[in-house]
Amino acid sequence: MSYVGSVYKPSEDSYLLLKHVEDLVQGSVLDMGTGSGIQAVAAALKPEVEYVLAADINLEAIKAAIETATDTGVISKMRFIVSDLFTNIEEKFDWIVFNPPYLPSEVDIEDPTWAGGEKGGETIERFLDGAASHLTPSGSILMIISSETGFIPNDHGYVWEVIEEKTLFFEMLYCVCLSPS
Repeated sequence: MSYVGSVYKPSEDSYLLLKHVEDLVQGSVLDMGTGSGIQAVAAALKPEVEYVLAADINLEAIKAAIETATDTGVISKMRFIVSDLFTNIEEKFDWIVFNPPYLPSEVDIEDPTWAGGEKGGETIERFLDGAASHLTPSGSILMIISSETGFIPNDHGYVWEVIEEKTLFFEMLYCVCLSPS
């Protein structure tokens, strides 16, 4: 399954995640839902990052990420793939970075750049169900969650650490680090 549509433009949530990508990631990195590619490129710019796979369900997002990587000169450290979460991904990674679609959406509104499902957390739940099998033994996940997301993080077999919180208009954003328990 793939989607062709608008590419998520970096916003406050993107920049909150970016700050911690620049600080923490190393080794091999998967940027799930790469969008414009800013997380993947930031990771690839780090000398301690060996390889980045940028994945997105949206073909237009993959094209945008390739353009960003080309313009930045880091494309040789990167690979790009159209994938509905882990559908087309077999590798394991030291870090998985994910700025998921996390806002609740009506059933008939389907824009995967922001719509996380009826409650908002359905995409996150699907992601977490598959993520652990794509992490190296010491691997971690870095991702964004919103107070508007109908999601309880304790039920998925991960140790959760809130790295930073940011108040934004109608919601609280959380940058979290997860490790399999």
